[in-house]
Amino acid sequence: MLKIYTAAEAQQTILRRRPDAEETPASLQAGMQRVFGAPLTPEEGVRHILADVRRRGDAALRHWTARIDGITLDSLAIPAGTLATALNHIPADLADALQLAAARIRAFHQHQPLPNWSTTSLGGRLGQRVTPLRRVGVYVPGGTAPLPSSLLMAVIPAQVAGVQEIVVATPPGRGQALVHPTILAAAHIAGISTIYTLGGAQAIAALAYGSETIPPVDKIVGPGNLFVTLAKRQVFGTVGIDGLYGPTETAVIADDSANPAWVAADMLAQAEHDVLATAILFTPSATLAAAVQSQVAHQLEALSRADIIATALAGQGGIVLTRDLAEAAALADEFAAEHLCLSVADPAGLATTIRSAGGLFLGERSFEVLGDYVAGPSHNMPTGGTARFASPLNVFDFVRINSIIELDDATAAQLSPIAARIAQAEQLTAHANAATLRAKMPPG
Repeated sequence: MLKIYTAAEAQQTILRRRPDAEETPASLQAGMQRVFGAPLTPEEGVRHILADVRRRGDAALRHWTARIDGITLDSLAIPAGTLATALNHIPADLADALQLAAARIRAFHQHQPLPNWSTTSLGGRLGQRVTPLRRVGVYVPGGTAPLPSSLLMAVIPAQVAGVQEIVVATPPGRGQALVHPTILAAAHIAGISTIYTLGGAQAIAALAYGSETIPPVDKIVGPGNLFVTLAKRQVFGTVGIDGLYGPTETAVIADDSANPAWVAADMLAQAEHDVLATAILFTPSATLAAAVQSQVAHQLEALSRADIIATALAGQGGIVLTRDLAEAAALADEFAAEHLCLSVADPAGLATTIRSAGGLFLGERSFEVLGDYVAGPSHNMPTGGTARFASPLNVFDFVRINSIIELDDATAAQLSPIAARIAQAEQLTAHANAATLRAKMPPG
């Protein structure tokens, strides 16, 4: 049964962001012991894999893939011809769906401006130049189920930004050395030719440090499991990263105009991702709360991942009864969910009161599952409250901005003594000297 909370109760329970767990679950401890032969923490295990790949390259990548995934790799890269033929090995309607999704994702991101600009109003010329990153690595989860949408959602914004070399790393499927054909087909649709059969921390290590076979990248993007996230955190600085993604989450704000069956379906859809997924409804309507509660119980019976959903809803799910929509919006804004769905009579009006959310879904026809696959924006969005300061993956993640400074002689002469004075205050005499020498020599 999905629990109903007061606002005060929710703030002390399901709306309270949990810090990283200090204790490793027993099942994970056993897995670490099996893989490493020692009781390492996940952070220690990841650090060990990163160091080994940095030291031994391809040999370490093969070793850890065999050790963790139980797969012996003859080649780290999938033959390019396999990607093209994969499109013929998936159902035609699925190929059509992936093609449509790719087109919409591309069209959306092509609307993002990447302006070069300059001004002469400050003397000479000042401005910015936007240039794409040279080489990007995209991590695509796929150990338990193929996720072709994750490939499209990360690769296409990078292409729109102008990145010329994009490679993909994705784990082998369970019990097989090859990547699932659906992911290969999505790669072909997106125009990707290089996929490495690597998962987990060893994949992040390969992309960050390189090996005999794999050149290092400038930035790594894409979600993954705990070990992927820890590895991204540890290699940051050597390479750029898009963010640290945690379990997925959806919040819904709904009023009496909402369809309780649809609200329940949206919450269930989010909860089936993971036992740690979050699905929360904010509503001022006790009638709607009871109806959604009933619908969740009814719909759950027919779902294939009912056990996962039930665990997620019991741990992180719930319905929060609020005084009014204003309080619902304030609580949701403070929670800063990855996805925020506004199932209310005036979604556009309520949206103006929301600042912190990865994606805003306005109205019941703009539901989150469409955002997962075909709406257009990338579904890689900030989790764990990071929507307070972070953005969904977009073309700006794949470019750098260069500041252009080209002052004229008169402006340089005017600014040199000012710069020297500030440098003296900071006790940086060499700085002051560089400015003073120019100030003593008039232009011309």
